[in-house]
Amino acid sequence: MDINFELYKIFYFTAKYKSFSEAASKLYISQSAVSQAIKNLEKQIGGQLFYRKTRNIKLTSEGEVLFGHIEQAYNFIKAGESKICEMKNMNLGKVRIGVGDTICKYFLIPFLRKFNKKYPNIKIQVVNRTSSQIISALLNGIIDVGIATIPVNNSNIDVKHFKYVEDIFIASYKYIELYDKNIDISDLAQYPLLMLERNTSTRRFFDKFLDENDISLIPEIELESVELLVEFAKIGLGISHVLKESAAQAISNNEVFEVKTLQPMPKRELGIITIKDVPLSHSAKEFINMLCLHEGLAPLF
Repeated sequence: MDINFELYKIFYFTAKYKSFSEAASKLYISQSAVSQAIKNLEKQIGGQLFYRKTRNIKLTSEGEVLFGHIEQAYNFIKAGESKICEMKNMNLGKVRIGVGDTICKYFLIPFLRKFNKKYPNIKIQVVNRTSSQIISALLNGIIDVGIATIPVNNSNIDVKHFKYVEDIFIASYKYIELYDKNIDISDLAQYPLLMLERNTSTRRFFDKFLDENDISLIPEIELESVELLVEFAKIGLGISHVLKESAAQAISNNEVFEVKTLQPMPKRELGIITIKDVPLSHSAKEFINMLCLHEGLAPLF
């Protein structure tokens, strides 16, 4: 049976105010239209819903049962409207973000603190993944927005510039002969090299740079953690290729130094990625806008 919601709406107001004329007034329709709607609904369900008692109308037993269910449904609808209003006012909601742990630690955490302070009722869910995994999570609806190395070769994903980041080589003073010198990157092949694993966007980006410059570097150790690369460099296990910000403290403490190269290291571009033609929640839009402003960029929404 098809549900005629308009009939149930008229029944709800009639039962609530126990008056055909009052229901008509609240709904801005004629009293005859209310009477006809009630007749049609009674015919549809096969039972009488009201009976007259003196000047008022009363619900029948069937009417009482129906009104109880419709009142509950109406309250659910009002609650839903209220929740949507709260979401628009940023008093309720959730943002699901996909980002690599290193980028999160050095670039996103200060912003997350700022966002949470302004919108304490918005839940933040951070999913740590590599750039390729972030793209997959976005396409599968696991996250709302991602921060990943770009370009992204997928026509279903919308990409906006976020920032450029720089990777460097670092070494402990065990390799003092490299200190304060500019060396050819190819000369690093003489030393034990420590790099991220091949499945990371950082490594793919660097390997592409090496191929374009006809340079061959084979790492002795491959890790999935930039923090471990820094720690391994600190104890002299080799020369690590890391995000510049991740080594800043160790360099400041004179535990390692930056190995300068003749060839300028290319900067990686990070982008804010979302699914094309899929509406974002108010909280996700505000998150992206605040993130852009935090980085000195124009808001996207």
